[in-house]
This record gives sequence, C-alpha cells and structure tokens, in this order.
Amino acid sequence: MTKKPLFGDTTSQAATRNPGMWINELDRNRRSGPFLSAHPMDGMGMSTKAVHAGTHDDPCTGAVGTPIYQTSTFILHEETYGSIEEGFGRDRFIYTRYGNPSQWAVQEKLAILEGAESAIVFSSGMAAITAAVMALVDKGAHVVAASDLYGGTYNLFNQEFPSLGMSATLVDSYDLEAIEAAIQPDTQILYFEVITNPVLKVVDIPALVDIAKRHNLRLIVDSTFAPPPVMKPLELGVDLVVHSASKYLNGHSDLIAGVVCGSRKLVDMVWPRLLNYGGSLDPHACFLLERGLKTLDIRMKAHEASATALASFLETHPAVENVLYPMLPSHPDHARAKELMKMGTGNVTFFVKGGDQAALALLDHLKLPKHATSLGGIESLISLPFNSSQATMTARQRAEIGIHPGCVRLSVGIEDADDLIADFDQALNAISAMKGAA
Repeated sequence: MTKKPLFGDTTSQAATRNPGMWINELDRNRRSGPFLSAHPMDGMGMSTKAVHAGTHDDPCTGAVGTPIYQTSTFILHEETYGSIEEGFGRDRFIYTRYGNPSQWAVQEKLAILEGAESAIVFSSGMAAITAAVMALVDKGAHVVAASDLYGGTYNLFNQEFPSLGMSATLVDSYDLEAIEAAIQPDTQILYFEVITNPVLKVVDIPALVDIAKRHNLRLIVDSTFAPPPVMKPLELGVDLVVHSASKYLNGHSDLIAGVVCGSRKLVDMVWPRLLNYGGSLDPHACFLLERGLKTLDIRMKAHEASATALASFLETHPAVENVLYPMLPSHPDHARAKELMKMGTGNVTFFVKGGDQAALALLDHLKLPKHATSLGGIESLISLPFNSSQATMTARQRAEIGIHPGCVRLSVGIEDADDLIADFDQALNAISAMKGAA
C-alpha cells in the first residue's frame, strides 16, 4: 500500500484552492490545529489524552510513537505553493522554523490537554511569553500586570517595553480595585500568573476575566505553576495561556521550552512572532517534551501526594515559622484553591525560624533535594529566593511581596513522602541543635 506523503494538515478548511474567494466574501474559516491526524479525545481522561493525543505513529515503518523529524526543510509542491499564496502557510510543512511534524505532534497534545484550539511550542518559556505579549499589543501600548512576576517577564515589561515605546503598570495580584484603576485608555492586555512565585498566591482568575471583558482587553496568564491537571484557565475565559514547558509539562529537568495555547485565531496571531523572533523548538527537544507529557497526569498526582504530606509535616515542626501550600486549610487562598484547582502541585514555600542563615544551614543538612533553581522535576529541588530568584530585589521589595527572612522555595518531586519527611526532620533538628548550642 502506498503511503501518502506528510504534507501538512489536510483537514484545514483553508486548504481548498479557490483564489480570492475567501478574501472577497470574508468567510474564511479555520479548524482547530494544525494537526497531523485526527485523534478523537472527547470524553477521555487526562492520562489517556496525555498518552495518545497528538502522538503520531510512523506511516512508513510502523514505529509506535512520533519520529524525530530532524530536517531543516521540506519538499515543496503545488499544494505548498498554494498554501503560501493564499495565506495558510502555517498548515503546511515548508521549513522547520515555520513548522515541523515533531512540533505539531507535541502541540496537538498540549492543545488537547489545555482545552485549546491551537498551541505553539517555543525554544524557551520567555520566547513564548514575549511572542504572546507582542502579538496582542501595538505601538504605544500599556499593560497591567502582576507586581510579583517571574524575573524574565518583569524585565520584559520594565526593560524592553520602554525601549519600544510601551509601558506597564505592575499591581498586587490580590488588589482587584487597583488592577482596574491601573487601566488606561491605551491599555491593551492584562498579564498575570495563575499561582505566584514563590509565595503561591492563588489569583482570582474569574475576576480578572470579568475586568478584561468589561474593558475590552485581552487576558494572558502564565500557568506554569498550574499545569492542565491542576487548572485549565481557558475554560475560565482567559484568552491565552503560556507555560514554561521546562517545568511540570516536561517534568524531567532536561529541557528548555515554552508553549502558548488558545483559540486558533489568537494563536495564528502569535505564530508570525515565532517566525520573526526565531524561537522555534528543535525537533529533538519536541520529542523530549512529548515524552515528558505522556506521564504528566500521573506525575502531578505523585507531586501532590508527597507535597501535601510534607507540607503537613512542616507545619508541625517547631523549627518552621510558617508554611504556604494552597491545599492546606492554613493557606490564605485555600477556599479559592479548592474552587479553581482540580488538585495540588509540588510547590511548597516555608519559612525557617532564624532567618536566612538558618535557611542556608538547612540546605547544607538536606540529603535528597537538589540545591537548584527551576521546579516541576521528578526530583525535589530547593532554593532560597533571597539569593536566587529574587536576589536582585532589595530586602524591602522582597518583604512587600511576602518574601521574609528564612523563606525556602521547595519543588517537591515524586520521591516517597516518608523519605522526604525523614530527611527534612533530621535537617530541621540539626539546625535547631546548632541554634541551641550557640
């Protein structure tokens, strides 16, 4: 049996050749995608979608799983030329910076997991954030964003925006009145993080959606700390969702990647920024991300189980001042977390008695967690915001967003909870003994 060459998404309604018709009649439509092949996933569970959505069995060899299409370019033909001429080049394979079957496979999986019509993968989370923001703003635009943003996003708004003739006002994620008051005539988007870093505020996404709709603004959220098994912001009315796919989505601390998910219309607007800024994800990296996504749901359940047990233990230890974990009743946003989040994550923030010096000593006594930045990996990762993620802030700035002395940021991996508890118990007891001896 002769196999049809892999030319692109032949289900795209724009693929019908009828030059000039859709321009004159303004009736051009696009299906969700672009997709390699039909994968009906409606009604199936999260783990089933994670395993099967988008995964493309090789039509030539019968290999189970998406091959790595390690090629820079593709053979052109009449259909390809027509797609370029009629403006739907995103639906055909032309050049890997434009699109590649390895990219499409993981994009389809991400879109279905996120409940989106379309998705694009990028070479980093910051490439995804920059492309998404720049796709929805014009010259002179103003943005209202959270005051406790990821450092790279903060720099985009405070360093890059002024050089481009644009501006941003940063507001406390909790203060809905201040957010609305910050909106100006030239405001075009709201930009917030679903769960903030490192104090784990659970942001009121439905309220932000309401503000955006009333002011005719687009709402972009960074959902890195809340992957699809935890929350689907698009279902709440958000316009675009971005992730650093290096974190929970991939889950193995061996990949840098980002993704933008949303409606086909808006993601098609983001795609030219991918081309212009050059943040395309390499086919081999796509393979790694697709592999990681297949276990996303079961990994998140393991993260939640160990994190919940460990956070509960830390709350009872006399060397710990305070614990922030949204699934604990003690968290100030616990009620909102139960309403918006389908499950917990692996992120736990806690404060050691004795301040930053005690926190430094704790890291020296721990045996299982790795002293490293990032989060969402299968191994537990631990860091101190004062000398890593928020090191460029003053002590006063850190205090204003809730980062007080002794703050520890922990990404709980999938290790057995009993082993993590035993390790933290011995380490906390050790620093307590040091303080007693002093």
